[in-house]
Amino acid sequence: MHHVVRPRSAEIAGESRFAVVDRQPILTYSNRLVTMVGRRVVPAGSCLERSPGPVTTLLDAAVAAQPAVSEARIGQSHNVQLRRQRIKVVLGGYLALTKPRIIELLLVSTLPTMFLAARGIPSLGLVLTTLLGGALAAGSANALNCVVDRDIDQLMRRTARRPLPRHTVTPRAATIFGLGLGALSMALLAVAANLLAAGLALTAIVFYVVVYTMLLKRRTRQNIVWGGAAGCMPVLIGWSAVTGSLEWPALALFGVIFFWTPPHYWPLAMRYADDYARAGVPMLPVVAAPQVVTRQIMAHSLAMVACSLALWPLAMGWIYGVSATMLGGWFVFCAYRLHACIRRQELAPRPMLLFHASITYLTLLFAAIAVDVLV
Repeated sequence: MHHVVRPRSAEIAGESRFAVVDRQPILTYSNRLVTMVGRRVVPAGSCLERSPGPVTTLLDAAVAAQPAVSEARIGQSHNVQLRRQRIKVVLGGYLALTKPRIIELLLVSTLPTMFLAARGIPSLGLVLTTLLGGALAAGSANALNCVVDRDIDQLMRRTARRPLPRHTVTPRAATIFGLGLGALSMALLAVAANLLAAGLALTAIVFYVVVYTMLLKRRTRQNIVWGGAAGCMPVLIGWSAVTGSLEWPALALFGVIFFWTPPHYWPLAMRYADDYARAGVPMLPVVAAPQVVTRQIMAHSLAMVACSLALWPLAMGWIYGVSATMLGGWFVFCAYRLHACIRRQELAPRPMLLFHASITYLTLLFAAIAVDVLV
């Protein structure tokens, strides 16, 4: 059965002819038109197949646009991932400027010193603010050290991957970062502890950056001996934060770390002597014979042990005394073993064993201080 339909276009044009259209194909098209993943399915024999209209034109445009939209979304997602990765790298660079491993070692000495100064556990607020202030001060000094030493860091394998040689952080940004950490450290210690602790933090930063990094490091083979005084400041900061003064036990701990620094650092310099020579840094292992270096290590090790034992009658009990004696004997033996290997001219003396032993020694010695006070 057929129905006569007057096309709208014909009415507008005023024409008298009629278009005869099958009704069933139209219904079939309306019920069966499907869009599947960008592909159009059109029933065979329908009017849509014979005469594409506006609907098919829109479908064609939508299907054609889908790949472009997908590519744009993929591109946006890739850009977001790149930005996130870049932010992560930059933040990691700022963290690396502070040399977190050095900060950890400094904090190991600060907390037991505070226990000793208080003859117990100080208030939690004072402990946290002092540790944070000390960490900020150390991070400031390390960041500014990286700025000053960026020219030689890129020449040494051990330091070539630091943020400034890799251009992860600019020198200007690193300088602002370091100064900001220092200012925050002094403000925190001045408010939460006292002015003496804040002044000692400032002294540590200036001494490490100016005296050691700028004046001594590239000029004398005794650079690390005197420059190591900056690393002794955390015990003085911790003691003064609790007592507001400096006393003989704090100075004995200062002596322990002062004489500990060369036996800790010179084995590392022996391991990377070629790096320091390439950069023109006159570390003792670069400019002196190995036996001279190990004799100096032995001398400083004995002085370190003497300072640690001097603390015993000043402020400590038998737990610390026994621990300091045993740890000191063990470390001197490690230093002598390295000296004996060098004297016998062994091909692989392995100085890094003494480097790691020095970290263990200092950690256990200050742990003994905490235990002696609290038990």
